[in-house]
Amino acid sequence: MGARSESLKRGDAPVFVPLHDTNPLKKIRFPYVTVGLIVLNVAAYVVLQTGWFIPLEDEDVTAFAVVPAQLLANAGGESPFLASGAVLVPERLTLLTYMFIHGGWVHLIGNMLFLWVFGDNIEDAMGHMRFVMFYLMCGIFAALAHIFMLPNSDLPLIGASGAVAGIISAYLILHPKVKVWVLALWRIPIRITAAWALGIWILAQFVNLFFPSEEAIAWWAHLGGLLAGALLILFMRRRGVVLFDRTRGGA
Repeated sequence: MGARSESLKRGDAPVFVPLHDTNPLKKIRFPYVTVGLIVLNVAAYVVLQTGWFIPLEDEDVTAFAVVPAQLLANAGGESPFLASGAVLVPERLTLLTYMFIHGGWVHLIGNMLFLWVFGDNIEDAMGHMRFVMFYLMCGIFAALAHIFMLPNSDLPLIGASGAVAGIISAYLILHPKVKVWVLALWRIPIRITAAWALGIWILAQFVNLFFPSEEAIAWWAHLGGLLAGALLILFMRRRGVVLFDRTRGGA
């Protein structure tokens, strides 16, 4: 899982790929928002990026991305749009649209697996409408963190990773003991606690920030999303939802 800041065609593989958590829903019957976000992300990729429906070039798709240097250059009001190729997108709207554009199938699938496995329980802890707000705010804060740290970058930032990072930190704060089935290195199925699975992912973000192995991944956006999620869950969870729940989940 990674927010892209360069190529629209490359994907990165996390250490653990989540498959299933043993954490049943308690307050909601079905995670409508989580499923809806997955459908929107997949639809955006299929319609805008595959060329099956709309024959857009990579430079056209980039108009939906956050480009720090371009966004800040237009902050004075010279132009209300960010243009790339034949596509015009309102500059401030890219803080939302970038979350629904991905750098390839691997990038998309990785983000959607994290969202599917962990997002439903955060939606359960908040309720549908607050979870929508939580997801979007984490994504926006992730983009702002990226812009603040790399204001002169002209590389496009895309991907749901910042918003998903917020879900990861929120889940870790709520359910660190829950057991999660993951694929280690995309191959080996193992069952470990969320604290290990998500903690290692978070640690990898800091390691790669100082010792980057992939220049096209926006590590600052990941960290911004993590921080936003950790703070917002404290105030946006339902009354009675405890922090650092010690239960290990259901069957």
